[in-house]
Amino acid sequence: MAVPSRKQTTEQLPSILGIVHETPPAEEVVLEELSLSERMGEIARLLREQSGDSESLLTAATQFAVEQVPGADFASVTLVDPKGGISHPVVIGDEAQRVADVQRDLQEGPSVGATFESTTILIDDTSAEDRWPRFALAAQTAGVGSILSFCLYVQNDAYGTLDLMAREPHSFDAESVSIGSLFAVHAAVAFSAVREKEQIRAALTTRDVIGQAKGMIMERYKLDSDAAFRLLARLSQDSNVRLAEVAEQVIEAGPE
Repeated sequence: MAVPSRKQTTEQLPSILGIVHETPPAEEVVLEELSLSERMGEIARLLREQSGDSESLLTAATQFAVEQVPGADFASVTLVDPKGGISHPVVIGDEAQRVADVQRDLQEGPSVGATFESTTILIDDTSAEDRWPRFALAAQTAGVGSILSFCLYVQNDAYGTLDLMAREPHSFDAESVSIGSLFAVHAAVAFSAVREKEQIRAALTTRDVIGQAKGMIMERYKLDSDAAFRLLARLSQDSNVRLAEVAEQVIEAGPE
């Protein structure tokens, strides 16, 4: 006997009269037919559906931006860590990948200093850009004529940007900046929520690992909880290794 899926409503289940009331499928929303405010509301809803992890959310937000921001042909997300390391978890388009590689290799470009100069940076024409001359020349060679970067978040010395790119110079206008800014705000809010969930999950995982290692030490050396934790902490300090990593090593070593 087939078991109804959880997505079925009570109207879809057989009634006492043996009649099945089927719910018509939801109509697909065509974003282009909506007003700007309606479009952004629908996109915000779709982004929430992609909020399982930060990578899937950033991918969805970046794809929406390429499709909806006037002038955009390619895009990438740039993340800069507190030590200045640059990564690009999402890249849409081969040209965007080449530009991302150049920006990372040169440590130069609009995303490298976007949060310190402005929340939005426009390179209207890569052939005439003098703020980052080496980057601009490489971007032009890669087939990108203009770039529009938006700050996604700032946390201590780390930050992220959404970078939209176009084949031709002068591709982005005031409407592009306005719509792109809305995208960046929605993406930033959703991304912040996902990052918080991931940090909580990571913290809970770390706590469980430390607890498991502590239990093994208590069993092995007949120590109480506080003494077992102090032993872990001393091992961490003496080896200059994070407490969670020490705990993982204890678990991997096993009970013997």
